[in-house]
Amino acid sequence: MTQSHFTLNNGKKIPSIGLGTWQSAPGEVAKAVEHALKSGYRHLDCAWAYGNEAEVGQGIKASGVPREEIFVTSKLFELHHHPEHVPLAIKDTLKNLGLEYLDLYLLHWNINFEVDAPAGTLPQFDHRIKGESGKFKLDVALCEDVTPTWREMEKLVDQGLVKSIGISNFNINRTKKLLKEARIKPVADQVELSLQCPQPELVAWLKKNDILPQGYSPLGGTGKTNLRDNEVVKKIADKHGVQTANILLSWLVARGINPVPKSVTPERIENNLKLVDLSKEEFEELESLSQSHPPNRVCDQSDSFEPTYDIYQENHPEFSDKAQFAKEQ
Repeated sequence: MTQSHFTLNNGKKIPSIGLGTWQSAPGEVAKAVEHALKSGYRHLDCAWAYGNEAEVGQGIKASGVPREEIFVTSKLFELHHHPEHVPLAIKDTLKNLGLEYLDLYLLHWNINFEVDAPAGTLPQFDHRIKGESGKFKLDVALCEDVTPTWREMEKLVDQGLVKSIGISNFNINRTKKLLKEARIKPVADQVELSLQCPQPELVAWLKKNDILPQGYSPLGGTGKTNLRDNEVVKKIADKHGVQTANILLSWLVARGINPVPKSVTPERIENNLKLVDLSKEEFEELESLSQSHPPNRVCDQSDSFEPTYDIYQENHPEFSDKAQFAKEQ
């Protein structure tokens, strides 16, 4: 039987499919959120960096769905990881969304920009500092140790401004470092997860450590159709009488992953909510397909900063997920 919710490590429940709001054009998001909630969605995935949280809030209000029925996630962006900026960031997000609290607040990336913003103000994109290369400079010390940021996020739970806190784009090594210092354990790690980027070691490790793996770009990324056009996926979809997106999402949920597909198209929004029960053979066929090729990420910012920062450490002999996972076997 298809799974309607996952239970987080603090006992709270999160709907198994969420509506992603990344890369949604201005003017489209409010209608998409309203339609999704009216169609049965109860999980919205947002972020300050997407620049559209005010529209998300408009959609929530227009839907008429009671706040307590909706699980709302947002993310603390890498402009705002300095401890003094965390209270300002949550205040801005809640104001934009028109909410009094978040159900989940994620540390968006394990990186942090150097910023030059007036004291007491929330840094904006134009407060980033460029280095000699023309790329924006990172505060490497805070990238390597996010504990000061996490302490401020823990305070938000204590204050009732957020119900749960988690991480995003963290690998096993960086998550282990955080767990050694955390008073409140992260409930989730939102990373790129799809048929083309399955990350089996990370998923297995997160589940073993009772941290929910959440998946962004679960259909392969905005505007890309290669996963939905795959012949194996098509064959299974035809057997179940559904679209290929339903198979891709159902496979992720069956792996214990919480996907957040993005769409502003009413028909696709409705369709993405439909999960099917995959047979053991179908599940294994998709598992084999996912590991039959080198992983392909939609999103990797490692070379976008000064200095270059290896976010995922995929080729590191000690800190890659493969190496970290193997050490524990």
